[in-house]
Amino acid sequence: MPRKPSSPTTASTPSGSLSHLRPTDLRAVSKLATQATRGVTSMAEGVHQAVWATLGAPGGRQPGQTRGITGFVYRTVHGVTELVGKGLEAAFTKLEPLLEALVDEPPETPQREAVLAALNGVMGDQLAHSHNPLATPMTLRYQGRALNLHAMPDLPQATGKVLLLIHGLCMNDLQWQRQSGIDAKPVSDHAHALASTLGYTPMYLRYNTGLHTSQNGHELASMLEQLLSNWPLPVEDFSVLVHSMGGLVIRSAVHSAQQSALHWPQKLKHIVFLGTPHHGAPLERAGNWVDVILGTTPFSKPFAKLGQLRSAGITDLRYGHVLDADWHGHDRFKKRADARTPLPLPAGVACYTVAATTAAKRSPLADRLIGDGLVPLASALGQHSEPQHQLDFAKAAQTIVYRTHHMELLYSPEVTKHLLDWLK
Repeated sequence: MPRKPSSPTTASTPSGSLSHLRPTDLRAVSKLATQATRGVTSMAEGVHQAVWATLGAPGGRQPGQTRGITGFVYRTVHGVTELVGKGLEAAFTKLEPLLEALVDEPPETPQREAVLAALNGVMGDQLAHSHNPLATPMTLRYQGRALNLHAMPDLPQATGKVLLLIHGLCMNDLQWQRQSGIDAKPVSDHAHALASTLGYTPMYLRYNTGLHTSQNGHELASMLEQLLSNWPLPVEDFSVLVHSMGGLVIRSAVHSAQQSALHWPQKLKHIVFLGTPHHGAPLERAGNWVDVILGTTPFSKPFAKLGQLRSAGITDLRYGHVLDADWHGHDRFKKRADARTPLPLPAGVACYTVAATTAAKRSPLADRLIGDGLVPLASALGQHSEPQHQLDFAKAAQTIVYRTHHMELLYSPEVTKHLLDWLK
C-alpha cells in the first residue's frame, strides 16, 4: 500500500497515544533505553568504587574500573547491554520498511512535536551524536511543511518581504500559533498580523535546541543563503522575529555568515528579540551549582551524571554563548567565569528587544530576581555591567511588558502592536 503524504500540522488526528507513533520510534526508544541502562550501571559502579575506596579495601577502586568479581559483573552488564542494544537496533532497522509499507505514517501532531521538541532541548546533542531518529533536523518551514532548499517548490503566496520566526529552547515552530480555549485571553498570532497588515511572508525555523547555539548558527547561516538565493521574487525586506534562545541563534548565524562572506546578511533589515537571554539565564547557573555540589563528595559524585544529562544548548544559556570560541575546548559542566568573546549587535540592522516581567511595576529587586520567570530584565535588554558585553539597543527600540510570563511573549497582543509599529 503506498504511503500517504503527511497532512498539514493543523489537520485533525485520531485520538489516543498510538496516533502519534511512527515505525522509527521503536528503534529510537530502544537506543534511549540502552543509553539509560549504561548510565545507571555507570552510576552504580561509581558509588561502589567510592565505598571501597573509603573503606580502604584491598584491590578496591581503580581509575575508571572496579576490580575482582564485582568488576566482572559490571563489565558483563555493560557488555550485555551493548549486545542487546545493537541487536534491537538491527532488528528494528529491518522491521521499519515493512511497517512503513503496511501503515500510513501518522501526520505531524502538535502533541508529538511538542514532546520531541522538549526531548531535543534536554538531550538533543546526545540524540544527534548517537544518530537517534528522534533527533530533530534543522528545517525551514512554509505553511506547515518543510522546504526542500535544493528543489524549491512554488510559493504562490510569497511576497518580497520575508519574515523568519525562530523558536526557543525545548520548543518548535508550531508553538508560535496559540490555540484558542487555553484561557480567557484573546488569541494573537504575530506572524498572521504581520502578514495581513504589512505583507510579510512568514517562514518558520525548526531546529534541535539541544545542540550548541553556534552549531545551529552555522547551519542556519548556510540554509538562509540557499533560501534567499532561490526566493521566487526579489527580496526587498528580510526580517527576523525570535523568541528566547532563538535570539542567540540568529546572532550566531549573522556572525557565521559574515565570516564566510555570505550574501544574505546584506538583505537583513530587522531583528526583533523577545525575551532573549543575551547574557544568560539564572536557571542554568543553578544547574551548574548542582554539578559542583554533587561533585564535592565521593559518594555523590557519580550522581553528577544526572545533572550532566542536560544538553549543550542548555549549558550555553549559562552566559549566553553564541560563538564556537565560547565553549570549544572547555568542560561545559565545570564552573568557570563568563569568558565569552564580546559580540555586538549586527551593524546596519535595526534591532529591537522586548523584555517581560511578571511584576506589575519595575523595582530593582523584581528586575533582578523575577523578570519573566526565566530571563532577567537586564539580560533580555542586553544590559551588562562590563561595557564590552553591553548590547546597544536604541531607547525607542526596547520595551518592557508587565504581568507577562516568558511564554506569553509568543502571543501577547501588546507585543503584536510593537511589532506592527517597528516592522512597518
